[in-house]
Amino acid sequence: MQDISWLSRTTLLIGDENLRRLNQANVLVVGMGGVGSFAAEFIARAGVGKMTIVDGDVVDPSNRNRQLPALSSTHGVSKADWMAARLRDINPELELKVVKEFLNPEKAYEIILAEEYDYIVDAIDSITPKLNLLIAAYRHKKRIISSGGAGGKLDPTKLKVADLSKTYNCVFVKTVRKRLKKEKIYKGIKVVFSTELPDKDSLILTDGTNFKKSAYGTISYLPAAFGGVCASVVIRDLIGEPI
Repeated sequence: MQDISWLSRTTLLIGDENLRRLNQANVLVVGMGGVGSFAAEFIARAGVGKMTIVDGDVVDPSNRNRQLPALSSTHGVSKADWMAARLRDINPELELKVVKEFLNPEKAYEIILAEEYDYIVDAIDSITPKLNLLIAAYRHKKRIISSGGAGGKLDPTKLKVADLSKTYNCVFVKTVRKRLKKEKIYKGIKVVFSTELPDKDSLILTDGTNFKKSAYGTISYLPAAFGGVCASVVIRDLIGEPI
C-alpha cells in the first residue's frame, strides 16, 4: 500500500476500504487530448495505483484552448510524455506505463490484452482508432467508458451517461454506433455524451491527419467536463457506487 496521506480528503469521502480498491486498480486511458488528459489526472488524483496512458500525438498550438498538456512552452512535445511526468508528480508511487502510438486494429488488441485492466477510458476523438479500441474491449469483455464528441457545444449541464444504444443528439457517437452495428455490436458500452446539438457553423474540414477529416470548434471547459464525467464513472464503478 502506497503512502496515502495526500489522499486524506478522499478517504473522508469514500472510506479506507474503497481507497484500497482504487489503490489496487489498474486503469487504461487512451487519448491524452482535451478529454483524456483531464480524465487521466482525475483518476490519478483519486488514488488509482496503476495506470497505462496511450497517445501518439504531440502538442499543436491549436490544442492550447482545451488540453492539459498544451502550453506555449510545450508545442511539439509528446502529450503522453508530458502527462506521464505530471501524473508521477501527483503520485510518485503510481505504477505508470506510457504508450506513444496511434491505435491500428492490431495495436488495439495488443494493448487490451497486455494487462488485466479493471477499467478502460476511451478518450479518442478519431473514428477509426476509436472503433478499434471499442471493438477490442467489447469482444474481450473489458469494462470501458467511451467519450462522445465535445466539439461544437457550450453547455456542460447537458452531459449524460448512458448505454451506447440509448445515446442521442451526438453526431460523433451516431457515426460510431452505426459502424459498430456492422460488427454486430449494438449495446453494452457506457458512453458519456451531450444532448446539446452541435453548432454546425463551427465545423471545419481537416487534412485527414491522424484519421480526422473534420473538427468542430471547442471551448476550454467542455472537454474537461467530459473527462471529469469519464473519470467519475471509472471511480464510482470501481468502488461499487451506482452510475
